[in-house]
Amino acid sequence: MANTDTSISIQEAERLLTEATETTHKKYGTFDGVFTPTLLTILGVIMYLRLGWVVGNAGLFGAWLIIIGACVITICTGLCLSSIATNIKLGAGGAFSMISQSLGLEVGGSIGITLYLSQAFAVTMYIFGFRDGWLWIFPDHPAILVDVVSFLLIFLIGSKSAGLAFRVQYIIMAVILASLLSILGSALEGSMIQNPELWGTYPGTKESGFAGTNYWVVFAVFFPAATGVMAGANMSGDLKDPRVSIPKGTMAAIAITTVIYLLLAYWLARSATRDELLNNYTIMIDRSKWGFLVLAGLLGATFSSALSSLVGAPRILQALGEHSITPYSPFLSKRTKKGEPYNAMLVTGVIVVLTLLFRNLNAIAPLITMFFLITYLMVNVVVLIEQSLALPSFRPTTKIPRVVPIIGSIGCLLAMIVINAVMTTVAVVIVLAIYVALSKAKLKSPYGDVRSGLFGAIAEWGAQRVTESHAESDRTWKPSFLIPVEDARTIRGEFHLIKSILLPKGSAKLIGLQQSVRNNPNLKEQLRTLTQKFKDEGIFTTYSTVQIDSFGRGLGSICQSLNAAFFKPNTLFLTVPEDRTLEHEYLVAIKETHEAGMSVLLFADDPKANLGLQQTINVWVPNQDPDWELTMKPAEINAALLLTVIISKAWNAKVNLIACTEGLDHKPKAMDYLENVRTLARVNCNIHVFDEPIESVLGKAPQSDLDIMAMPQNFSFEYAKKIVEVTQSASLFVWDSGHENAFS
Repeated sequence: MANTDTSISIQEAERLLTEATETTHKKYGTFDGVFTPTLLTILGVIMYLRLGWVVGNAGLFGAWLIIIGACVITICTGLCLSSIATNIKLGAGGAFSMISQSLGLEVGGSIGITLYLSQAFAVTMYIFGFRDGWLWIFPDHPAILVDVVSFLLIFLIGSKSAGLAFRVQYIIMAVILASLLSILGSALEGSMIQNPELWGTYPGTKESGFAGTNYWVVFAVFFPAATGVMAGANMSGDLKDPRVSIPKGTMAAIAITTVIYLLLAYWLARSATRDELLNNYTIMIDRSKWGFLVLAGLLGATFSSALSSLVGAPRILQALGEHSITPYSPFLSKRTKKGEPYNAMLVTGVIVVLTLLFRNLNAIAPLITMFFLITYLMVNVVVLIEQSLALPSFRPTTKIPRVVPIIGSIGCLLAMIVINAVMTTVAVVIVLAIYVALSKAKLKSPYGDVRSGLFGAIAEWGAQRVTESHAESDRTWKPSFLIPVEDARTIRGEFHLIKSILLPKGSAKLIGLQQSVRNNPNLKEQLRTLTQKFKDEGIFTTYSTVQIDSFGRGLGSICQSLNAAFFKPNTLFLTVPEDRTLEHEYLVAIKETHEAGMSVLLFADDPKANLGLQQTINVWVPNQDPDWELTMKPAEINAALLLTVIISKAWNAKVNLIACTEGLDHKPKAMDYLENVRTLARVNCNIHVFDEPIESVLGKAPQSDLDIMAMPQNFSFEYAKKIVEVTQSASLFVWDSGHENAFS
């Protein structure tokens, strides 16, 4: 019998283990994992203690307008959540996972960190709310004792398992339902005897002596009631099927709670006078059939909201750790065998305990709301971007019109400004600071995102505008090199010069040229290494390889084809070939490249001095005898002057501007010409004029480390080598394309 190899690789074993673990973790459905926590978080303390005050200020119709306004934001956000959830394989972390998979880990992480902190701080605020309700019943109990006992109970339930937390929430949901039935019983027994005030006058609060307020202030007080829409989405990593559960559970919870708020506002407007609604924050308890049930509902709602936040926050932190976004990520990313993020729960518990010691979080409460709103805003923005890009990868089964994320985004921005403009600014600054820090961390994403598509769309739009303008502005010129490469080792000697020219805003495209007679099997790997070297120096660089028959014709064809590109190189960079048999092909390449509309740089290195001390640059101005008249765009010297400015700045080098005339009569004109060049081109340089031919002057001119000069019409490589030999320095020969202007 033949032996059968049943072994598997370590990677395969890890994959199977991960799949098995994920299957174990994903154990909650729509009702327990999404609907229940979302419903209970929305039906919170605002409903029991502030809805009456909202109706008293705004009137029935005004209150409905406030409720509908807040719900429009949550409905749009919920629909966008649903759209994203049905388009991607959603990981742990809810909104963090959604945003990261679209806009990258840096954006997702900056939102995820603030969302996590908001959830952790919200636990403390809900505990304070529970304590206030408890002390209303038992005023003699020590406040700190109530806080500590409440936290310990919530922490024990939450850390045991999310399943236990959900079972406790079923009990709380029954209590809240009983409180609503108590209110219904009151209505059926005839409590609605008042003629409601349809539009309020916004008298304000009793604490301010009813000094007056406005619609937006009342809206700001009510809006935190709508910030529970993410409670179910935060459980995304533990859901059996988030693609189904998040849309159904979230939208069902939003729909039901919206109806409940609208009906409660109507009941309050018909069951109490305006003065009672304004002065009595517990009017709902007083007017219900069984007040103790409403009080129990109030306590249950705050307890449940704290529990939901404590269950959700560690899962966000665990997801952040899983992607190495936070410090001590390996520790935070661990789960127990049952799939519980116990380490993240411990850290969250410590944060809650520390914030409990502050005794009051009113100062940062608006900031917490801002973080929630920024998260909602980004969820809407993600869908808007995905829809606008129209990429084939975005095909959610829950399709929504583009107006939904637009309304959601505008609504979130408006709500942020209205609630607290100062805290909005603070929140945005914090998110941006985290984003900058994460960008520097160079995070490795396990999945693709749409950033390249977004940037590409912006670039394409800009390129189309430039193309439609039918104008190429010489004011926007910056070096963009096309560098043909047959052997990457030949670029090493020119690397420093190329870097000096291209930093900080230039770019390079490396073209690997493969010829059947001179094939380099390692060229692609060499190009990859060289490209990375340029990128490490801060130069945007791309590479590709092309099969050609001859260097000259092949390079000419490449340059012509690049004319159809949006962002094409504008300068060909070549070096003097070591093999003299290639000189003719190089001359053909230079001619055809220039005819394709590109400038040409040919670098001739000094084999002994190389680039010398990089302290002095000589720029040779072509002979303009007999006129020496400077036009607005003189030919032959624009690219040379622009390159001189760039290189001299990189080297901090001295510049000599040199001209040669054929006689003494022309020397004053040449001097004036160079003075005008120095002034109009804004070049800090010394001027030298010689009344001899350039061939006689090369050895007399000031010694330089680099000579820059225009490429003469009868250029030959013998001429280039002679220049290097006589000057004893490297030379850069330049042929303008006509698109440069050093005087603009």
